[in-house]
Amino acid sequence: MTKGIKIATIGGGSSYTPELMEGFIKRYEELPIREIWLVDIEAGKEKLAIVGAMAQRMWDASPYDVKIHMTLDREEALKDADFVTTQFRVGLLNARIKDERIPAYYGMIGQETNGPGGMFKAFRTVPIILEIVEDMKRLCPDAWLINFANPSGMVTEAIVRYGKWDKVIGLCNVPVMATMVEPALLGKEPDELIYKFAGLNHFHWHKVTDSHGNDVTMDIIDKMYEEDNGLPKNIFDVPFYKEQLEQMKMIPCGYHRYYYRQEEMLNHAIEEYKTVGTRAQQVKQTEAELFELYKDPELDHKPEQLQKRGGAYYSDAACETIASIYANKNTQIVVSTKNEGAVPDLPADCVVEVTAYVGGQGARNVAFGELPTAEKGWLQVM
Repeated sequence: MTKGIKIATIGGGSSYTPELMEGFIKRYEELPIREIWLVDIEAGKEKLAIVGAMAQRMWDASPYDVKIHMTLDREEALKDADFVTTQFRVGLLNARIKDERIPAYYGMIGQETNGPGGMFKAFRTVPIILEIVEDMKRLCPDAWLINFANPSGMVTEAIVRYGKWDKVIGLCNVPVMATMVEPALLGKEPDELIYKFAGLNHFHWHKVTDSHGNDVTMDIIDKMYEEDNGLPKNIFDVPFYKEQLEQMKMIPCGYHRYYYRQEEMLNHAIEEYKTVGTRAQQVKQTEAELFELYKDPELDHKPEQLQKRGGAYYSDAACETIASIYANKNTQIVVSTKNEGAVPDLPADCVVEVTAYVGGQGARNVAFGELPTAEKGWLQVM
């Protein structure tokens, strides 16, 4: 890596790519990138050209000399890459629309990572990620794979278990949003609180202590019912039963609403299906607006409208993970990685989503300990 870092991004025509560029630019001094290859498929060629040109403008507006390459040739992009990021969506947004609408038609929750919709997406995505892993074994065998293609947990599990590739870290923006929003509820800065997460992607819980070791989880739970709780844009905000959270003494992730408040979430999903359209149909309009913005030859920074897209901070989490591996920073990040005993209620060789210290050797998990009986039961049937 002495000549500068090569990064390949699979799904480079994504609307999230400007956030990825922003994250790399602000970390350049610790992550000296030489070139970035944005890869897409024929159906995404137009978006790749638009977002690739904008990415180059962002770098040109920075003090750094980094070249953006755009290609439909995945092998060309992967050759000698140091890091590979995956943010692709097989079937594009039209497939996600089907993931959401088909279950809703039959009176079931349609969501891109939960229930039937999540399985549909996994069935499309896993074969492709395994092809990418095989390419990496030939073309960049020393590279790290940073995955945030959904369903992130299942995809990361497939990479480890069936791809036999251990240099992988899966990411999600949900823990990032929690660690950004919750400290403000207590009048704290993020570095004043210590987080411990445990579970699976989109099915985890967390506890929080302050810098003196005092458990402040219950204080945050109280505040969650008064102020913004950091819920992702794509989840309908049905409040959890406060008594349930007080009993478990942990904070569930936003996606637990699909299980703890299933009836309300289903009713809302059916109502949207019949009226304004599912989340994917709404996102498709947002994406169209974003790409119109990206076409502006004067735009050389991430627009604020990207926050509406629903996956904010995915890309920034990826940049921090890559920088932490490259510079051996041992940064505390919530990741999907092999369990290795961090969550004793699950097999050691399965992929879990936990707090870890990320450095040159990858993720070193923080042990969470056994979950309460009810949550343990939920987790083991997932």
